Amino acid sequence: MNCRICGAPLPEGAMFCGECGSSTSATPESRRPVDPRPGDTYVIHRSESGVLSVPLDDVDAAPTVAEGGPAAEVASPAEVATDGAGGDAATAAAPALDDGPAAAAPGARFVLTFTTGEVVTVQGTGLVGRKPLAEPGEAFDHLVQIVDRGLSVSKTHLEFGEHEGGLWIADRFSANGTVVRRPGEHAVRCEPGRRMLVPRGSRVEIGEQAFTVA
Repeated sequence: MNCRICGAPLPEGAMFCGECGSSTSATPESRRPVDPRPGDTYVIHRSESGVLSVPLDDVDAAPTVAEGGPAAEVASPAEVATDGAGGDAATAAAPALDDGPAAAAPGARFVLTFTTGEVVTVQGTGLVGRKPLAEPGEAFDHLVQIVDRGLSVSKTHLEFGEHEGGLWIADRFSANGTVVRRPGEHAVRCEPGRRMLVPRGSRVEIGEQAFTVA
């Protein structure tokens, strides 16, 4: 019998590994640290004056399925209005929230093409990973599961949603992180728990895998 953590040989009847100290019942999965899940934090905008972080504390992050309509037709997140003037970041950091009829407009569809072979059309919100799982109290329109035999992609690697007709992603504290390559721009590593807009044509790298947005 060998230790399932370090592989060292174990004597018959051993309860702990003499090499690493692990219990003989421990497995790599049981030793994996708990994956903290972020709440709603920010949408990151691109603007002429730079990158602005816009609080979304009062915005419902889980669009609801339109009553009587197909499951894919969901309401987009509430519009976030920003000051049109190219002022400083302090002025733009507290925009007004528009709760009017525009919030009920149907969302756009996006095609995610993965290097693992999966091609998925999404609309609304979702999770991406090897075995994505929503936390208690969360609701998503899509759970996009991909095959990654190298295990570089976390079980729940990232979250996505819509904002003003665009797609955003947020790294869910994944083990290997998320990198966004927008068309014509340098690569940007996502800060876990913060939303980042990914325009069509962008490439999102998750561990050793990636997907493009169209």
